[in-house]
Amino acid sequence: MNAPALSGLAKRLVQDKLLNAEEAQNYLTTSKRSGVSFVSYLVKASVMDAVTLASIAAEEFGTPVYNLDAHNVSHLPTDLVDDRLIAKHQILPLFKRGHRLFLAVTDPTNLQALDDIKFNTGLSTDAILVEADKLEMAIETFLSEQEETLGETLGGLDEEGLADIDIDTTMEDDGEGDDALEIDEAPIVKFINKILLEAIRQGASDIHFEPYEKSYRIRFRTDGVLSEIQKPPSNLATRLAARLKVMSQMDISERRVPQDGRIKLKISRTKSIDFRVNTLPTLFGEKIVLRILDANSAKMGIDAPGYEDDQKELYMKTLEQPQGMILVTGPTGSGKTVSLYTGLNILNTSERNISTAEDPVEINLEGINQVQVNSRVGLTFAEALRSFLRQDPDVVMVGEIRDLETAEIGIKAAQTGHLVLSTLHTNSAAETLTRLLNMGVPTFNVATTVSLIIAQRLARRLCVHCRHPMKELPEEVMKQEGLYEENIGLPRQEWQLYEAKGCSKCNRGYKGRVGIYEVMRITPQISSLIMEGGNSIDIANQAKKEGFNNLRVSALRKVTMGLVGLKEANRVTKD
Repeated sequence: MNAPALSGLAKRLVQDKLLNAEEAQNYLTTSKRSGVSFVSYLVKASVMDAVTLASIAAEEFGTPVYNLDAHNVSHLPTDLVDDRLIAKHQILPLFKRGHRLFLAVTDPTNLQALDDIKFNTGLSTDAILVEADKLEMAIETFLSEQEETLGETLGGLDEEGLADIDIDTTMEDDGEGDDALEIDEAPIVKFINKILLEAIRQGASDIHFEPYEKSYRIRFRTDGVLSEIQKPPSNLATRLAARLKVMSQMDISERRVPQDGRIKLKISRTKSIDFRVNTLPTLFGEKIVLRILDANSAKMGIDAPGYEDDQKELYMKTLEQPQGMILVTGPTGSGKTVSLYTGLNILNTSERNISTAEDPVEINLEGINQVQVNSRVGLTFAEALRSFLRQDPDVVMVGEIRDLETAEIGIKAAQTGHLVLSTLHTNSAAETLTRLLNMGVPTFNVATTVSLIIAQRLARRLCVHCRHPMKELPEEVMKQEGLYEENIGLPRQEWQLYEAKGCSKCNRGYKGRVGIYEVMRITPQISSLIMEGGNSIDIANQAKKEGFNNLRVSALRKVTMGLVGLKEANRVTKD
């Protein structure tokens, strides 16, 4: 089998006789396997110095070499690109001009990295050529400063400082002032603030305050799993609930009905965290659950959750269409909101009018008209959507299609020159289509309007510090699980199967979560199948023929890449 033809900088180095073709190919393969850029590998392996490589690249691509030493690292745009992407691609954002982001790179032909940053930020990306050793040093300095800043923000608060965190509220004040004063006690204030900060430190998504007859417990949901954190005395239940209700601007005298509120926790001058709060009257007091809302999750883009390259490309291309409907489906907590917000963040430019109807509005996005649905006053998804169409929209997002009326208005909007994004609660992409048909939407409207369906789950990511190779499974078991080359689409020799172990840096062998996705474009063949009355099994089989991986295959691919354990893949995708 012939080696692939060389291109870009590797080709130029061979032409200049600085490397022969075989050496260049070997270095390319090794650098890719090591997870570093071709240029960085050549410098680290002492094959060539950084200055020589930069000058050759400048001549090849017709761009001058920028002196990174003259750039003030403290003025870098720190909030645009996620640190993990900077570390992964060894690219550093230097400055932003309008909708253009200028990035320091060592190889301008690394289009994958530029596209990833573009997809995650929604900005056009321009490459600025720099020397490899200087870039590596600048990235190391930048990332270490970011880590120190976060550590000071979250970890540098003593007991006195915990009481002084600024609490901002966004709900209308229904509480009684005198009652609020009674429960504003320093020990309770410090304890609640400490719990909130600890949840942020651990990367929790939810905090549960739960009263029982003879006990009280506080649990965090981390990486999708609940774990007990504290067991304060049960006689503090009323005071803890009252403090949380004051912070959320709820009516503290009302304990008979559920209430909703919000908390904005300002932990520094530049950083704040939002919490969505809900109370529920139970037999022994009010259970209170806080959802931690991270606005940065909408800017992290597709790479952070884990879309594969072909899935990401399908999503991007569909977002570029002027009309049609994109549907995201999956159970509660599967990351549907982040997928929708990621798309909205990419579309959010001054040329587009974007409106959303949500229940509730989880993340505030500047430049997008967000409407909080309130069925008690008649503001339903359908009514909000009907109003949007009189507001000259380009893009419309509906939090969830719950009934035929909402579905029909959304379909109509997609047919009349608008891009519509929404969610449904189904198990797979194919079932989403049959769900719409079962609601009563005509087959022609479904077949001609829906452009793309994304079904997703979130799986716990294996900790890279302690994961260990999985014991070899019998061939028969591998087949039963679906672990064979024809199904996975990856050569067996490239597989890396690991399982969880557990260490001080993770949560029982897991650290963070990764998305499992089924991205299905509605092709002419699938449209014809819908028109002919095909069921979800027929549609799923056709999607497989056309190369769209289902959730199970996508999960198993993550297993073979060493990102997810087989047990976890079975937990989230196996029927």
